Amino acid sequence: MPQNPHPRLAGQFALVTGASSGIGAAVAVALAAYGAGVVVNYGHDLDGANATAKVITDAGGTALVIKADVSQEDQVQAMFKQAIEKFGTLHIVVSNAGIQVDSPFLDMTLAQWQKVIDVNLTGQFLCVREAAREFVRRGPQPEVSKALGKIICMSSVHEVIPWAGHVNYASSKGGIMQLMKSTAQELAPRKIRVNSIAPGAIATPINLSARDTPEEEKALLELIPYNRVGDPADIGELAAWLASDEADYITGQTIFMDGGMTLYPGFADGG
Repeated sequence: MPQNPHPRLAGQFALVTGASSGIGAAVAVALAAYGAGVVVNYGHDLDGANATAKVITDAGGTALVIKADVSQEDQVQAMFKQAIEKFGTLHIVVSNAGIQVDSPFLDMTLAQWQKVIDVNLTGQFLCVREAAREFVRRGPQPEVSKALGKIICMSSVHEVIPWAGHVNYASSKGGIMQLMKSTAQELAPRKIRVNSIAPGAIATPINLSARDTPEEEKALLELIPYNRVGDPADIGELAAWLASDEADYITGQTIFMDGGMTLYPGFADGG
C-alpha cells in the first residue's frame, strides 16, 4: 500500500466494518493510504483482520483491530466506544459488513431471511446511528473536514436489480437504499453526509462460486458491458474520494460501480 503524496484524509479517523477481506479490506487500506487512521472491524476472521491491519501499518499507517458482530447493538456500541477511546473521535464510517444465505424463495426459512436482514440491514442501521451520534457529540472540526462526518453504506447493484434465489439479500440492499436516503435527508442540516456505494461483480470471496470456472466467468462477463470483473481496490479508491472534501456536496446518493451492469446489457441488441 503506497502512501499517497496528497493525503486527502490526513488527520481523520475511520471505521470500516467487515474489513477482514474483500471490499472491506480494500476500503480500509485505501482510507489509510490517503492518511486516515483506520479501525479494522471483523466478525469472525481475526487472521484476515490482522492481515489488513498489517498492510496498513507496514506502509506507515495506523490501524486498530476490533471484533464486533454488527447485528448486535451492544457489540456495535462497544466497538464505537473502543474506537473513540483510542482515536478521540471518528470522522468516517463505512458500513460494509454483509453476508449471503441463498435459497430458492419457496424453500427459504425465516432463519435464513432473518440472518441476512440482521447483518446487512440492521447492522447498517446500528453503525449509521452510532456514527451520527459520535459526529454530533464531537462537533465540527473544519480544519480537518468540511463535513461534520461522512457515512458510506455498502449496498449492491441488487438494490435495483431483482435477484431470484437471493430474495433476502436483494431485500436487504433495497432497504439500505432507503436507510441511506432517509438518514441523509435528516442529517444533512447537521452537515453529516450519507451516501452508498453499490458494487457490481467484484472479485471477492463472496462471489467466488460465480466465477470459479472459465465458463462461469464468461457467463458473468455477459452481464458486464465493460467486460471485466471489478477489483476490490476500485471500490476502495471510490470510498476514499467519497469520504473526502472533494465530494463535500454529495449526499443521499448511491454511486454504482459495476462496469455497466445496471445498464441491462440484455437489451443491447434491442431486447
